[in-house]
Amino acid sequence: MQCYTELTPPTAVTHSTTLQFIPGQGTNLVVAKSSLLQVFRTKVVSTELEASPDSGHRSRNAARYESRLANDDDGLEASFLGGDSLALRTDRANVTKLVLVAETPLAGTVTGLARIKTPHARHGCDSLLIALKDARLSLVEWDAERHALATVSIHYYEQEELQGSPWAAPLSHYVNFLEADPGSRCAALKFGARNLAILPFRQADEDIDMGDWDGELDGPRPAKDQSSAVIDGASNIEDTPYSPSFVLRLSNLDPSLLHPVHLAFLHEYREPTFGILASTASASNSLGRKDHFTYMVFTLDLQQKASTTILSVGGLPQDLFRVVPLPAPVGGALLVGSNELIHIDQSGKANGVAVNPMTRQCTSFGLVDQSELNLRLEGCVVDVLTADLGELLVILNDGRMALVTFRIDGRTVSGLELRMLPASSGGSIIPGRVTTLSRVGRNAMFAGLEEGDSVLFGWAKKQSQAGRRRPRAKDAVLQMDEEAGEEEEEEEDEDEDDLYGEEPAARQQPSSTASSLMTGDLTFRIHDRLVSIAPIQAMTYGQPVWLPGSEEERNSAGVHSDLQLVCAVGRDKSASLATINLAIAPKVIGRFEFPEARGFWTMCAKKPIPKSLQGDKAGASLGNGYDTSGQYDKFMIVGKVDLDGYEKSDVYALTAAGFESLGGTEFDPAAGITIEAGTMGKGSRIIQVLKSEVRCYDGDFGLSQILPMQDEETGAEPRAVSASVADPFLLIIRDDSSVFIARIDSSNELEELDKDDPVLSTTKWLTGCLYADSAGVFAEESMGKPASTAQCVLMFLLSASGALYIYRLPDLARPIYVAEGLSYIPPGLSADYAGRKGTAKETLAEILVADLGDSTHKSPYLILRHANDDLTLYQPFRSRKATEQAFSETLFFQKVPNTALAKSPQEADEDEASHQPRFLSMRRCDNVGGYSTVFVPGASPSFIIASSKSMPRVMPLQGSGVIAMSPFHTEGCEHGFIYADSRRIARVCQFPDGCIYAETGVAVRKIPIGEDIAAVAYHPPMQSYVVGCNTSEPFELPKDDDYHKEWARENLSFKPTVDRGILKLLSPITWTVVDAVQMEPCETILCVETLNLEVSEFTNERKQLIAVGTALTKGEDLPTRGRVYVYDIADVIPEPGRPETGKKLKLIAKEDIPRGAVTALSEIGTQGLMLVAQGQKCMVRGLKEDGSLLPVAFMDMNCYVTAAKELPGTGLCLLADAFKGVWFTGYTEEPYKMMLFGKSSTKLEVLNADFLPDGKELSFVVSDADGYIHILQFDPEHPKSLQGHLLLHRTTFNTGAHHATKSLLLPASTPADKEKNDGNAANAQAKAKASDNKQPREPAAQRPHVLLLASPTGVLAALRPLSESAYRRLSSLAAQLTNSLPHPAGLNPRGYRAAGAECPPAGVDAGLGRSIVDGTVLERFAELGMARRVELAGRAGYAGIGEVRAELEGVLGWAGLSYF
Repeated sequence: MQCYTELTPPTAVTHSTTLQFIPGQGTNLVVAKSSLLQVFRTKVVSTELEASPDSGHRSRNAARYESRLANDDDGLEASFLGGDSLALRTDRANVTKLVLVAETPLAGTVTGLARIKTPHARHGCDSLLIALKDARLSLVEWDAERHALATVSIHYYEQEELQGSPWAAPLSHYVNFLEADPGSRCAALKFGARNLAILPFRQADEDIDMGDWDGELDGPRPAKDQSSAVIDGASNIEDTPYSPSFVLRLSNLDPSLLHPVHLAFLHEYREPTFGILASTASASNSLGRKDHFTYMVFTLDLQQKASTTILSVGGLPQDLFRVVPLPAPVGGALLVGSNELIHIDQSGKANGVAVNPMTRQCTSFGLVDQSELNLRLEGCVVDVLTADLGELLVILNDGRMALVTFRIDGRTVSGLELRMLPASSGGSIIPGRVTTLSRVGRNAMFAGLEEGDSVLFGWAKKQSQAGRRRPRAKDAVLQMDEEAGEEEEEEEDEDEDDLYGEEPAARQQPSSTASSLMTGDLTFRIHDRLVSIAPIQAMTYGQPVWLPGSEEERNSAGVHSDLQLVCAVGRDKSASLATINLAIAPKVIGRFEFPEARGFWTMCAKKPIPKSLQGDKAGASLGNGYDTSGQYDKFMIVGKVDLDGYEKSDVYALTAAGFESLGGTEFDPAAGITIEAGTMGKGSRIIQVLKSEVRCYDGDFGLSQILPMQDEETGAEPRAVSASVADPFLLIIRDDSSVFIARIDSSNELEELDKDDPVLSTTKWLTGCLYADSAGVFAEESMGKPASTAQCVLMFLLSASGALYIYRLPDLARPIYVAEGLSYIPPGLSADYAGRKGTAKETLAEILVADLGDSTHKSPYLILRHANDDLTLYQPFRSRKATEQAFSETLFFQKVPNTALAKSPQEADEDEASHQPRFLSMRRCDNVGGYSTVFVPGASPSFIIASSKSMPRVMPLQGSGVIAMSPFHTEGCEHGFIYADSRRIARVCQFPDGCIYAETGVAVRKIPIGEDIAAVAYHPPMQSYVVGCNTSEPFELPKDDDYHKEWARENLSFKPTVDRGILKLLSPITWTVVDAVQMEPCETILCVETLNLEVSEFTNERKQLIAVGTALTKGEDLPTRGRVYVYDIADVIPEPGRPETGKKLKLIAKEDIPRGAVTALSEIGTQGLMLVAQGQKCMVRGLKEDGSLLPVAFMDMNCYVTAAKELPGTGLCLLADAFKGVWFTGYTEEPYKMMLFGKSSTKLEVLNADFLPDGKELSFVVSDADGYIHILQFDPEHPKSLQGHLLLHRTTFNTGAHHATKSLLLPASTPADKEKNDGNAANAQAKAKASDNKQPREPAAQRPHVLLLASPTGVLAALRPLSESAYRRLSSLAAQLTNSLPHPAGLNPRGYRAAGAECPPAGVDAGLGRSIVDGTVLERFAELGMARRVELAGRAGYAGIGEVRAELEGVLGWAGLSYF
């Protein structure tokens, strides 16, 4: 059997909504990415807007400059600033950023989100209703005590009795969607053909029994009988926030609702009221149907489960697809069609506008003609821009934006108008088709995309010149949050006066379009992005390449991966190539040998102020040297151990060019090796912690104080082991497990603090750290915001018994927090947590509290480093149940999921970094590449990185183990770092430009292409990538057709579009296009492969060539034709100054296929031939010297071949059909022949198929259109297989929304490979170049394989074969974990992965009840505490946790793919 593991999270945004979900955070944005739910809050930050060099900006700046001069009587402003600097002055503006609060993977596929306001919700916040595939609802709230989602209820509508007729299609074949009433009175789930599930919610004023009870007339109100509240120990339904749900058949509401299209709840009605768009017949252009849609409005009586029809409008165009409810003052609903927009108000009056010339042919409905816009509205999204002015924002499927304005006379809408936003106003900032649009604040919206990066964009009204002079507080750029929420609540209060809700007279009414905002007044701008690598259209792998002989190539030796994964991601304008690596490959600025280095510390200290100036109050006049804020590092202290084992320290001065030894100071190198160094006293003192003493220096390294490590009571001289500095405090852990705490006073003298708490003196301390709480996370309630840094330095200590103590310095009288159970690694840590007696404890080596994040947002995390270098992260949070609570009762720590494992003890033991005499401590880095991060040295060097939009991730550093590391910020290397590895090489590095780490957990760099990518291939001999792109262009009828003379006279302004292929050659040195070949009109590229073909029949010479398969499609009335092109990449003379352009595509062969497109290509056999899937045939062709492709063997196929794969060098082929399943065939060369071995079920819609060898067993991995992965095998000896004619079906596994559309069969790396590479690192690249074939030629039995799968949601997954014993243990462990772990939204992981009833076996069923092991569940093993881990390991048949870890290390994450 196999194990399925997701390697990257989904990044395609499918749904979003805004609500007040988490207390104290205002408006939250909830984003669903198929099976991942993320909760964000917004944060307004001030940023600089750089003036663009285009003429529009220049003229605007010049006008501003002139106006300032006109108002500047004395010319002072101009004389100080200078004209040029003023004209190019940068503006400051408030922008909205997203900050991730929580992230929850779900065992299901989200199909809808809705905000629900219930009166008795926790903390008075909103609830979230989640719709899941196929027909399930889950109501969740935020649990502030657990800092996680809490499931309120689950509603299931997939029972057979709800499905209607027996011949109805499965639920997954219908469009199921969720809609909620704006007043939160109910929600509706449309599922199946015509079923509507209504879920009512209780309201604050709802009292069914005595709604009209009058105290004066009826006397005192009787108390409720509490005895009925609990029945048989279970809570009664009255306690829930919802009433029992019920299912309505739409055809029972009205007989004409046979084919519902869309529905939405409307605003301004007293009872829940929805408008529905439906028809008695399905829409069809071919049958000549026209204007048969009906829009009806129904009011629901939730108590009686009945409905009333309010209005009905018939004769509507059949291309309408969405109902958009509009708030007051417009009201009613906007019906969106492919070619028109129609508004229907509350009385049924319709106003519409046609947006393209096709509308005349599609409908006879009366519409205002705006057909000159030539818009296509398919897939557009609409949302309210300004409710009081009645303006709507429309985002088209190509990302362009338009404004819809309404003409309102009194209370009626008399018309609507649509206008495009010009690109100069930001009308084209959205990169593609939007799937979800959510209003985040008063002036911001979130646009979620499935096919590119999702964006948060804001808008501002351009100010007049007088407006520019106003103070910044009145800036109209972006005011966020609660105001929008208050407006919504006011609207809800005012809505419910009667059925049509009387409009308050005071509300402002726009009388005409002139009163609304003009198009030119609004400017749209992107504020933030959610990075996406979805959809993954194609993938390959290649080698990292630099310009030969360049300094970059020399510097990268030893710190780059052997290969990189290259994926074609995104669509249209968002299309990019994404390079993916597992580790951070640093950009090396300088590289040199430094064998004696054991520690680096860089710092920036103030110069000592001369005594003659110390009384001078004008400190600002002293120059930059006396202030450290925003300055480069000036000094570096290096701890050294020479070849003789002699320990010393040296100090270096940092310059722009590098660093040089600093002499002539009072720094004593012979004093010993440095344990820790830093600055204190606000940068005026340099502290050097040695083993036996602490030395203080001034800013010029003049010695000012020596503090010895001597115990005054006992006279002992314990040695310092580790230290932590947080100005003005110093903490030292000594080798006798005692602590030394010192403070620097106002006169910059360091003195030890008295340990008032006897626990400090008597307890053995393993490790500890200081943390300066700048964000106030650990602040006392009564204190409020700390006034100065001195008040908020906390000391965290770990005792030998595994207890965590927190002291608020300088108070050492008592700890403010004690948690005894830290070493049990519980899922949640609190002061009262206690493990069971006899429970095993984790061996912790170090703790560190540090800020993780970026410039937008950072927050503290408690990081535990285990003895085996594994990491556990805890996030602190505060939860207050009562107003007056002790600090220890309000502070909790929640474990953050971390699936990264350090190197195994055997691997780590081989690295010299594990054998250093001094313990390597984790290093805080305030700013490395813009990240506030923590570096973990040792045999598994890694950065712990988090961004404002992601959880912390452990990212390895490429290369060998690290002995010493420090941040390094100089003019030549800004925000970089310096480190020395176990090979005695020191490097000064930066993070590479343009790489994204934290969002996906891998190093991703996106190279924009800007055109849809169909395929990508790597050409190893020339180290280049060939990308097959398709771009849309208008379709022209042939003007020279003899049979259709009228075609020459065609004059259409609104032409259909058709794809045209472009083949691009990319150089990975600069990632630029160096050559391009355009295909014929209407010719689409479908596949590009690098094949090892025989180019000569006489010499049998073989060569790596690029094969391209295309389709010529010129309409439905003409047959589709295909072509095969074979290209070589030739050397040419490069352009001056661009050495990477010395390559060009050279056409070798071209073959026309008269029938059918070329949909798949592959190598086949051992003679250098190619397999071509052309139409309904698969042919084996050979390249002739005259440039033709000679067919030698063929096989007839069924409909459309989606994949053709060969097991390298064997002749065994797998051919997948889009409708008729998969065929297993063989190819022989003596004679040339293709034969069918076996086939799957013929009712299988196959997207992709591939081989997965495991020793002598061969499995076929088949993914279908419903997201299932089927494992098939060929076994002619099985009695039911008809001598192998039918393939055996072993198991089926549901991937949810992550359909495996592309796959790569890769060899798994083994420890032996690492030894080879380590032994000869310099020749690793040469070896990679020499291996000219993509696939390994080793026999399958010798090397394990991994199948890498890619999906349209951005998920990369791995399928790995398992041995029988490993399968049994891991499947047992997965079953135990499923039963032990909490599952968000009440979902069942086992049911999620199982095949549904609508999924019949793909072959002869021979599964024996086995299934693929779900690695997503196994990854959660680390979430458990030690006690549960030991217990589950024993139940699953493991001897201990070490065995579990070793087995998980081989099947989780990127195991076996370390060459990336």
